[in-house]
Amino acid sequence: MSLQITWFVLIMVLFAGFFLLEGFDFGVGMLLPFLGRNNVERSTILSSVGPFWDANEVWLITAGGAMLAAFPNWYATLFSGFYLVFILLLLSLIVRGAAFEFRGKHNSPRWRRTWDWLAFVGSALPGFLWGIIVANMLLGAPIDAHMHYVGTPWQLFNPKAIIAGLAFTLMFALHGAVFLSLKTEHKLMERSFKAALLLWLPTVILAAIFIGGLYMASPVIHSFGSDLRVLTPIVGALALLLIPVMVLLRRSGMAFILTSVTVLLTTLTVAMAIFPNVLISSLNPAWNLTITNASSSPYTLTVMSWIALTCVPFVLAYQAWNYWVFRKRVSVHTLSHH
Repeated sequence: MSLQITWFVLIMVLFAGFFLLEGFDFGVGMLLPFLGRNNVERSTILSSVGPFWDANEVWLITAGGAMLAAFPNWYATLFSGFYLVFILLLLSLIVRGAAFEFRGKHNSPRWRRTWDWLAFVGSALPGFLWGIIVANMLLGAPIDAHMHYVGTPWQLFNPKAIIAGLAFTLMFALHGAVFLSLKTEHKLMERSFKAALLLWLPTVILAAIFIGGLYMASPVIHSFGSDLRVLTPIVGALALLLIPVMVLLRRSGMAFILTSVTVLLTTLTVAMAIFPNVLISSLNPAWNLTITNASSSPYTLTVMSWIALTCVPFVLAYQAWNYWVFRKRVSVHTLSHH
């Protein structure tokens, strides 16, 4: 049981890292066509995430690999039942990566404009789809006694999940706007602050609607009112509400810390809500997938633990070093002279 808990926590840490780091990438991609008024400005916006975006996606790949090895039944049910959502997610990430790489390969304004809008689509869609996935994990999905998803792909796109998808998309856009205010200068920085202020209120409204609907409909979220776990979403909500204060004070660093706290505590709230389940059956609570019935053998988990203890510190050290090396602001003037 201790190994199962350890691997559940590790997988959730990996997803939290992905949402935190890739989240601002998504936001930057969404804001690219709107904040950049010319090619140099848009190149500057892309340069702000240039050293990071592909490495940030490794968190998702690692989380998926850990899920497959540690909880194969969870992996099988989730990826087979939610296959349409994951296919769309994969395609959007491919389009986004291609847009980042190819937009600078040709000098044609039409070429660059096309890839800029593809970057927008490829950045907006993943946030929306992750909202769909998370909402259905909390609300429950039609899973039978054999751990098979027995619903249709379109059942996942229910009204509450769509609201969650929109809330996730706007939260990532807000996270990206604050990140850009931290990484750019002068006009781009000012536009990033304005974008953050514009995005904040719709994000709060959609998040409130989603949380309200979730509290009424989710079979697991009600337990939060009875113990100290309720502090996690409360602190996350307070961080979200304080973001415009830091933006108005032009405190980019503090604003970015607040958006990061909001993203991390949202992930932690989801993890604590579903635990010890990993997938909730809307047909019968006895058919829930848990960390016990979905896990690999103790031997597999033990071997994986030793591998993780050996490799993960090096990966984290490299990522920390990468962010430290490229910590400075990106200047429009520097790019315009190249």
